Amino acid sequence: MAGITELEQLLSSMSPCLLEDEVVFCHVKGALKEYTKLELIATFIEAEGLTLVLPKAEAVKAKLSFESVFQQITLNVHSSLDAVGLTAAVASKLADKGISANVIAAYYHDHIFVPSLEAQKALLALQEFSDDKSSKDGASNDRCH
Repeated sequence: MAGITELEQLLSSMSPCLLEDEVVFCHVKGALKEYTKLELIATFIEAEGLTLVLPKAEAVKAKLSFESVFQQITLNVHSSLDAVGLTAAVASKLADKGISANVIAAYYHDHIFVPSLEAQKALLALQEFSDDKSSKDGASNDRCH
């Protein structure tokens, strides 16, 4: 099934949900194969080394250093990797509220990592896009399963 490319449809039906676990970004030396036993959410290879995205508890257990703590908001709409404007709209909405956004687009969904202390505020801001009034009056579950 192809993902949605129409921006208005993406924004009105994205149904953002907040994951409970705190998440960190860690910069490490070495190859990815050295870290595959960890509970990784995402990885990225940069010129400076390897970035691991993983639950804070997992990073602490592995004695990995990190600077900031985030929570993940998943947009529950199948966005096409070819869609134009979703990342910009989400980042702008959060920037207007003074919230940083670190976005990772996966095959089916976009995932926004926001400062843990501002996660609820970020979720409410993203729900402003939605046509689904039930998400604003508490009738739906704002947490991911």
